[in-house]
Parts: sequence; C-alpha cells; structure tokens
Amino acid sequence: MSRFLSETVDDVRTMARGWRWGRRSQVPRSAEAYVPPAQATVFDTDWARTPAARAVREVAQKGVLEPLLASQVRRHVEGIEVLDRVDGPVIFVANHASHLDTPLILLALPDEWRRRTAVAAAADYFFDTWWRAVGSAAVFNTFPIDRRGGAMAATPGAVLDDGWNLVIYPEGTRSRDGWVGRFQLGAAFLAIQHRVPVVPIAHRGTYAAMPRGQDWPSRGRRQLTIRFGEPLWPGEQESPRELTPRIRAAVAELIDEDRTTWWEARRRAAVGSTPDPSGPDSAPWRRIWEQTTPPTAPTATGKRLRAWRH
Repeated sequence: MSRFLSETVDDVRTMARGWRWGRRSQVPRSAEAYVPPAQATVFDTDWARTPAARAVREVAQKGVLEPLLASQVRRHVEGIEVLDRVDGPVIFVANHASHLDTPLILLALPDEWRRRTAVAAAADYFFDTWWRAVGSAAVFNTFPIDRRGGAMAATPGAVLDDGWNLVIYPEGTRSRDGWVGRFQLGAAFLAIQHRVPVVPIAHRGTYAAMPRGQDWPSRGRRQLTIRFGEPLWPGEQESPRELTPRIRAAVAELIDEDRTTWWEARRRAAVGSTPDPSGPDSAPWRRIWEQTTPPTAPTATGKRLRAWRH
C-alpha cells in the first residue's frame, strides 16, 4: 500500500513539473486549429414586401419614425425634383456615415417612391439574429447582402425586377470618421445588368448627429441635409469599373455643393477640381474634427456646434 502511494505521489509530481501553470499548453507548430466553415445565414425577406407588411411599415415609418426623427434632428432636402424625370425603378446610391442615413433617405422620398423602396443591409450585422432581421425588414424593408466581397446575391436583382427601387451604400459600412470611403462595384453592376438609372445621394451632418458607436442622436436637434443628384444612366458598353467612379464623383459633387453653392460646385466639377470626398491626409483626430461640423449656419454667437464623441 505504501509503495502504491509512493508511486502515485511521484506520478503527480512528474505531471505537475510538466504542466505549464498560468500558460497555454504547448501545441506542435504543425498542428492547425480547426475552424468550422462559416455557414451562410439565409433569411427570406419576401414577406416584407407583402401588402400586410407594407401596411405595418407605413404605420411604423409615418406614425412613429418620422415624428421621432423630427424630435431629434432638423432635416433639409434638396434636389428631390430629379425623381420627376425618371419612372423607376432606380438605384439610390449614397455615402454612409450613420444609422440615421436610411431613415433620412426614406422619409425624404415622396410617399409613392418610399412605399416601393427596399434597402440593402449587411447580412452579418442586420441579419445575424432573428429579432434584428425581422425588425429591420419590417420597418425599413431591408434585404441581406454579403459585404465581404462575395458574389452578388440574387435578391437585389429580383427586387429590381419586381419594380422596387433599391438603396445601396457602396462603401459597405459606415464611415469611421465621416469621410467617404472606396465604392464597391455592386451598385454599378446591378444598374448595368438591369438597365436602370442610378440616383446619387449625399448626406451631410449625419456623422455629427450620430457617429459610429453612438446609438442615439446627439442632443440639440442637429441639422442634417440630403441632396439628390441627376440620374446617371449606364452607357451601352460601360463596365462596372467605369460606372462606379462616375457614381462616386456625382456624390462628391453633391457634397461639395452642400458645402459651398450650386454654381461653385458645377464650376469645380467642370474643370475636374471637385474636392476628394475621402478627405485630407491628416491625423485621425483632425479628420474627425472636420466632419463634426454640422451643415448649418453659425449660431448667434458666431460659433458652430461640434460633436467630439466617436
């Protein structure tokens, strides 16, 4: 018995000496960690465009969302008359800096356009849980897209073929500092494939009002502006790589117009000197600081409000 206990104690001591206390166990370099393959989440949103869902969405948008937004921010819309020159469907393409962008677009549209507009939303964000998927689809008529550079899903094309307008943010995500990022090719691809026009849209002030990482608009009813540009029709032989820069340039021109005047923006566009919407090559804090000026006239004290939270 004593021999058994002695051998057991020796075994425990040997094991204790070999254990890497407080550190991870050693793994051979040749061993590769097992990563289960990502499973695509399929969420059907066809129900969101049925008559019953549309009736619920009308109440949510006009009865709840619009008065709520009006209580938190001040809105100014320019260029909406361009929609008189198209019959639809169209692809609305906008810069993306805030969760305020989508309700701002939808509530700026005439009712007959708003009721026939669907919004492309990131599958890995808005459709990662059932309750978020149902909520966004019901209120904003969203459908999932893969923003990781995968093949274009069939849903956007099917929605266009059914006569619905689309809202697409070609940057793929909200800007981290309010400036405009690189445009992906998806919107241009859809416009060319389905022979529909692109209506460029520019927001200003949404980053200052509710930047990324903030879940409610800043206090003070900040000024937001949204500008609609002239429809862009794809050329006969134009490729997505050629159309995409044209769309981004139109958005940049609208941003410049909002900062200056219609005439100044047209003059700069004519000579190719429209300011780059990606912003200056400066320190991150400076880029954020410059974008937090809301598009509004100076206050009575001559100062502008700034939002420092990021």
